[in-house]
Amino acid sequence: MQSAQPLQSVPTSGSREPLTRPVRTVRDAGAVTTAELAPAPYRPLLDDVRIAVLTRDAEGPDAHGRDVHGPDAHGPSGPDPTWELTELPDGLRMLSVRADGAPVEIRLSVPLGDAAGYWHPDGGWRRTLLADWAGRTRVSLVSGHAAGCLYDHEGATMLAFAAADPVPELALRFGVSEEHDTHVVHLSLPASDEAHRLLFVPRAASVATAMRALRGWFAAEITPMPVPDSARTPVYSTWYAFNQDVDAESVETQAALAAELGCGVLILDDGWQELGSGRGYAGCGDWRPDRAKFPDFAGHVARVRAGGLRYMVWLAPLLLGPNADCFDRWAPHAPAPGSTPGAYVLDPRVPEVRRHVVQLCTRVVADHGLDGLKIDFLDEAMVYAAGGGHPCPDTADTPDVGVAMTALLTEVRAALQELRPDLLIELRQPYTGPGMAPFGNMLRSFDCPADATANRVRTLDTSLLAVGGAVQSDMLMWHRDAPVEAAARQLIGALHSVPQISVRLDRISGEQRASVAFWLAEWRRLRGTLLDGTVEPGRPDDLYTLVDATGDGIRVVDVHSTRVVPVDLSAYGELVLVNGAPADQLRLENTGPRVAVELTVHHASGRMIDRSRTSLATGPHTLPVPRMGLAKLHITEGAG
Repeated sequence: MQSAQPLQSVPTSGSREPLTRPVRTVRDAGAVTTAELAPAPYRPLLDDVRIAVLTRDAEGPDAHGRDVHGPDAHGPSGPDPTWELTELPDGLRMLSVRADGAPVEIRLSVPLGDAAGYWHPDGGWRRTLLADWAGRTRVSLVSGHAAGCLYDHEGATMLAFAAADPVPELALRFGVSEEHDTHVVHLSLPASDEAHRLLFVPRAASVATAMRALRGWFAAEITPMPVPDSARTPVYSTWYAFNQDVDAESVETQAALAAELGCGVLILDDGWQELGSGRGYAGCGDWRPDRAKFPDFAGHVARVRAGGLRYMVWLAPLLLGPNADCFDRWAPHAPAPGSTPGAYVLDPRVPEVRRHVVQLCTRVVADHGLDGLKIDFLDEAMVYAAGGGHPCPDTADTPDVGVAMTALLTEVRAALQELRPDLLIELRQPYTGPGMAPFGNMLRSFDCPADATANRVRTLDTSLLAVGGAVQSDMLMWHRDAPVEAAARQLIGALHSVPQISVRLDRISGEQRASVAFWLAEWRRLRGTLLDGTVEPGRPDDLYTLVDATGDGIRVVDVHSTRVVPVDLSAYGELVLVNGAPADQLRLENTGPRVAVELTVHHASGRMIDRSRTSLATGPHTLPVPRMGLAKLHITEGAG
């Protein structure tokens, strides 16, 4: 084991980060930037990454700014922490930090070099470089994952890490240290008798390459929930099509049309339950079907299932609204209002609450013959995270939200799988990280109505660290009078995920319906490459405008801006080019030898507009592919 060393007078190589600068006496809570924190000695870790490890008390590092890392020193909460970095068989590195039960802060520092951006699962649109006074987040099992990747303008990684244990709550500070010309990441971890473990990936060619390595480690360590084929088939959702204005007859009409188009699952969203009207959640808690909309809910479900679709319903089991009949019974266990309008949040740290949620989920599935649940708002449990102003009640058996939610979801899955061995459970960002793999097999992008760009970015973000489950798009919607390209754009934005359709299929135009049928058919044909192949989406701050997927001898490239597609055509049997860009052409650079190809070009509606044979020499080519259209190049000679 390697102990943090006494303070040295030698500056960190490649930065202006002094190891002995005078310290203002501050606690973490009052420090605007990381430069104001109590100093700590940094040591080399991996590549250009340097590390410092501190023990903490409830207020942060030693409030007097003392060096707590000398050979005879002790931190305010225990003995000096020790750390060890080991190489794993797959080339990853495992950092283990021990502090004998004291809270720990791990500080990582990288010289800025040619840094371009910092990606992390909770980043949203903030994927360039933030100042360290702006980059803060708190994560847990149901809210993101402690992972991040700093990358340069070539797309290569400068720092890539992930917490090996996805359950405990922890806080992160990250960003550019203006004082030190570095990018820093500080992780504050809770006290533990076990070692804190962080995975690191040595410098890699891209963010996606680094995340694949991390995914591989998690896939070997975590047993995911089984993923039936139905979790990997297109979905029809009622949400954007109907919002809460659903009824049995209308849903059955859409179900029949969706099955004809190739959907395999129907999700009945909010509005099926009593008090499910208005856009707030004051009626949540009882979870009984609205008999005015669904006089025989079980019979309705059976009719849809007989038409070839599996049936799921929306459920938010942690929400408790004051209009629910059960409110008085459960209100003592739901002291905190959520961010959802009108509802309070049940505290999962209380065993009685967990038993209630398990019974609720089981009842809803069993009573109505369902195939699964779309479980929403699990991240609302973070209102009870440490420091959130809601102390742990006497009736709780753990203070940690992540530990409580692990127990709850383990029990929910076990109870439901007794009813449905091929159970479907949808989870959504931000609770789609590796730690959620045992609890859901459909991992959906966060809501982004009609935003094809956001759907592309969010589904690819999710897939970077997704383990086991099939990544799902947010529901796709468009106006029925829009040009067919608008519909195709939504489908193309969901290309690297399982598409969820949410328009009234009996009201869209015939051309739009033909487009849906074409793109869903192509998606099913290419599903193995799109979902299981090697996907390289490029730099996160470029918003994945050229996405390259390979697998099964097929290469699929979707282009969303004016880009040149470089590809060795001799290396594949088929190249599929998807034009998500505004021009009616695609530019291709054949980096290999001349090949003979059979070229097929489709309009956004799916209509074939060209089929020809040609040869493509080494060098640039312009292909006439209409916007929101698709070209298939079958390599007939020269492939090897």
